[in-house]
Amino acid sequence: MRVTIQQIQDMKRHGEKIPMLTAYDYPTARILDDAKIPLLLVGDSLGNVVLGYETTVPVTLEDMIHHTKAVARGAKTPHVIGDMPFLTYQTSIPDALRNAGRFMQEAGANSVKLEGGAIMAETVNALVERGIPVMGHLGLTPQSVNQIGLRAQGRTIDAAQKLLEDAVILQDAGAYAVVLEAVPATLAKMITERLSIPTIGIGAGPDCDGQVQVISDMLGLFTDFVPKHVKQYAHLAESMRDAINNYMVDVAEGSFPTLEHSFTFSNGVEEELVQELKKKIR
Repeated sequence: MRVTIQQIQDMKRHGEKIPMLTAYDYPTARILDDAKIPLLLVGDSLGNVVLGYETTVPVTLEDMIHHTKAVARGAKTPHVIGDMPFLTYQTSIPDALRNAGRFMQEAGANSVKLEGGAIMAETVNALVERGIPVMGHLGLTPQSVNQIGLRAQGRTIDAAQKLLEDAVILQDAGAYAVVLEAVPATLAKMITERLSIPTIGIGAGPDCDGQVQVISDMLGLFTDFVPKHVKQYAHLAESMRDAINNYMVDVAEGSFPTLEHSFTFSNGVEEELVQELKKKIR
């Protein structure tokens, strides 16, 4: 049975830290399912780490639904969150309802995530009232990169107060949790203590109720750059390069494949085939 939003909120109430990772495909989702991670975010970060875009802005709804379907097929237990891409929810509440509904109905997501504070409160409330759980996202909001850049947020008194207010507004609108990205650790702690819903940090210090990382970053698969907030638990790009180089050497030397990697005839068929071919050659 899948992890529910009630179980996620209970983790905060019980003081249990909440681990969350991104996933973009079926095999990764299967591995994360086996690891029993409670939350999987199909993030629009796939634009950067899977599709090769410079930002998340070009990611489409069809991209997100395609990848969310794959993750939902692979993950049987984690709560799967579909990240609503740029301009699929900001334009109007009817658009947001329609597009969030597709995440739930077509893609198999259990909830959706969207960026923005007070300005998105009415949309969040409309979704929640219609049975679509919403995770908020404050601080560095990557879809606003052309306006705010890729830098930490909430570092002035006014900006910090605004983020705290936005977090409370999202909670009051019905969000079940909120991501805090690239905000000062002290501010993230204040928001976490103020809210009754969980906070999920990414570059927001150790005092959030949970943490999220882009799996391609923490496994060392994405090598263009390593964000400040990332801890690399593996260096899989290096392992992949070594494996590929070894494969190329084996093929060049003729040491792969061997009979171990080859198919054979059923008993007696090879001898019979040889005899038949000999007859034809004569």
